[in-house]
Amino acid sequence: MCAVCGCGQATVEGQPLHDHDDHDDLDEAAHAALHAAGTPHGHHHDHPHDHHHAEHDHHDHAAVHYGAGAAGVSVPGLDQRQIIKLERAVLSHNDGLAQANRARFAQAGILTLNLLSSPGSGKTTLLCATIAALAGRLPVAVIEGDQQTSFDADRIRESGAPAIQVNTGKGCHLDAAMVADAYQRLDLPEGAVLFVENVGNLVCPAAFDLGEAAKVVILSVTEGEDKPLKYPDMFAAADLMILNKIDLAPYVSFNVERCLELAHRVNPRLSVLQLSATTGEGLAAWVQWIEARQRELA
Repeated sequence: MCAVCGCGQATVEGQPLHDHDDHDDLDEAAHAALHAAGTPHGHHHDHPHDHHHAEHDHHDHAAVHYGAGAAGVSVPGLDQRQIIKLERAVLSHNDGLAQANRARFAQAGILTLNLLSSPGSGKTTLLCATIAALAGRLPVAVIEGDQQTSFDADRIRESGAPAIQVNTGKGCHLDAAMVADAYQRLDLPEGAVLFVENVGNLVCPAAFDLGEAAKVVILSVTEGEDKPLKYPDMFAAADLMILNKIDLAPYVSFNVERCLELAHRVNPRLSVLQLSATTGEGLAAWVQWIEARQRELA
């Protein structure tokens, strides 16, 4: 279980993520942080029992408010210092795995792009169009993250690219261990492009480095131009913003200039591409951006 956001166990192609001990190590790091913080918490036992734990009846009424303190979150029973200590333990472990992923990708000359967005932004449609546009130019593969189903991975495979499905269950993001496990199941040639389609969520995925070369956040004009200010961590972490479904802009209440202004207020260095994955408008610029990033690895 992820101690930062409380999400659960992932499966890769329907199999539990138990091929290595990374997640067990992550749980141990989180558990150690709970003890270090002096936080009341339960323990797992491998035997059935009915005996009583006094700590289960303990209620810590520490004053915690949503948005208060350095962590900016509220977790029952934890004060802000405890939350920060716990987050640091989990994220530090993930960052170590991400650096190992990054070194592995660099050694193989593989450009890895982490695609992030809310549900319904058009990530999978964009990926299918991108795969078609890159056919014969660059080899492509996809790690597909969803809480359940293999619908999107099936669409990717039908588009002509290999795809590994990672189902996160209750999880709201992919992490570096999941990507490492999925990558081992792919046979990618040198110079390939690996797209990681993260779980649809504009919050938690921003905090987890996967070892990618760049984070690409996709925002559609059907979502509202205020998203960069409402979810600033995501846009601050991104290297590129794709404004998708631009063909629908005349038919919805979306102010493109206002959206770009807010995005650059959050991240002045953010590059922006406007395109329509459905009509193909602007897709060539996206393909050129990918090819330019791939050349940088050579």
